[in-house]
Amino acid sequence: YDDVQRVLSEHATYSSRMSGGKPTGTGQLFAASLINTDPPRHRQLRSLVTQAFTPRAVEALAPRISEITDDLLAPVLSVGSMDLIEGLAYPLPVIVIAELLGIPAADRDRFKQWSDFIVSQTRPTSDESGQSAPPGRGTPDAEMAEYFMGMIEARRQRPGDDLISKLLAAQIDGEHLSAVELLGFCALLLVAGNETTTNLIGNAILCFAENEGTTERLSADPTLLPHALEEVLRYRSPVQSMYRIAAVDSTLGAHQIPAAAPLVAWIGSANRDPLQFPNPDAFDVGRSPNRHLAFGQGIHFCLGAPLARLEASIALRAVISRLPGLALAPGARLERMESSIIYGLKELPVIWAG
Repeated sequence: YDDVQRVLSEHATYSSRMSGGKPTGTGQLFAASLINTDPPRHRQLRSLVTQAFTPRAVEALAPRISEITDDLLAPVLSVGSMDLIEGLAYPLPVIVIAELLGIPAADRDRFKQWSDFIVSQTRPTSDESGQSAPPGRGTPDAEMAEYFMGMIEARRQRPGDDLISKLLAAQIDGEHLSAVELLGFCALLLVAGNETTTNLIGNAILCFAENEGTTERLSADPTLLPHALEEVLRYRSPVQSMYRIAAVDSTLGAHQIPAAAPLVAWIGSANRDPLQFPNPDAFDVGRSPNRHLAFGQGIHFCLGAPLARLEASIALRAVISRLPGLALAPGARLERMESSIIYGLKELPVIWAG
């Protein structure tokens, strides 16, 4: 826990910048984004989108999130079974972030394909020269870049009341964002805005179903739900790891870390450290304190954490109150997403007393 916290916090020692040659493909999408930028540019970029994720701005989305949740659950309430990922955990955050970005409803399904592809890439592959290998034409990352560049240009010609239009109008020291920086924002908001929240909701339902009596306990005492959600974040962290580069020679624990060495901060491991969390492999709804690192640490603390918590809380309250006796479907085979960065399930078949 201490090592991961330090690596995520000390940005001057452990940089977020991507290493190697000029990034292409998936790496190019994020090269100029918040997660791969150090101060002072990071501070400038983050300030542009902070206002979209203030507590007041996020709370204003609550009625719409509740409406979307109701619309998604209504068709299945009397059925008694569903794939919770497909029916709720995936579409809810996708719709929310798509509406924030001003993406047409008809294009939402493409989001899932793109974000699934991106999180499956632990980091770009390289050729023998050390340069990142470019994607082939028509690959998901190339399609995504082309789509967002088209959206950016459309908003440049005809601004709206969406986040892309606001980013286009924003300035840093009198200068507008570059096309690469705008693309990085769109890609980051897409993946961070839907993939991680999808997995938070799915992981929560799995934790509740695995631990007998949890759903009933939360139904009887809804004030426990925020604590339960924090325990899900610790116990099955949606983001399992973050990549860093040593900016200078340093010592980490008993290890000498040379400058330019790559590091992986395993958040999932830190959140199971017995020195920080007593009985760490037990899911404890009432765990307190719970200083997990699921949303990162320091300057890169997840900007969308308030939105993720709000979406998950609304979705879980609805599931607990409207799907009585919720349980995993008999014989359900659970399969993890193919990623060392993200932890989540491809499908989550559940049943209830419909």
